Amino acid sequence: MRPKKTRWVKCEPGERCFRPQYKPSRQLKGVNLTLDEFEAVRLSDLEGFAQEEVSKKMRVHRSTISRILDSAHKKIADALVNVKAIRIEGGCCKVTEKRR
Repeated sequence: MRPKKTRWVKCEPGERCFRPQYKPSRQLKGVNLTLDEFEAVRLSDLEGFAQEEVSKKMRVHRSTISRILDSAHKKIADALVNVKAIRIEGGCCKVTEKRR
């Protein structure tokens, strides 16, 4: 298997976990959203960039962004529909410096 290319992200979420309030933690299943999935969703869905622009910002091929977004959207939908927590962690990423 080919090694993953490093994805560049500008937004580091820190320790973030989103979970339903009414369900006890011990009964709650979860999904893991990687930093690159989080960044791709942020740039594409929140900031409104096209996949080509997202791919340039993250320094990967456009088809890779398409796969990352597909995976992220499935995980988010699974968490919302099946009442699961969403943890944001891990991934093959480097955080870029924020400009002042």
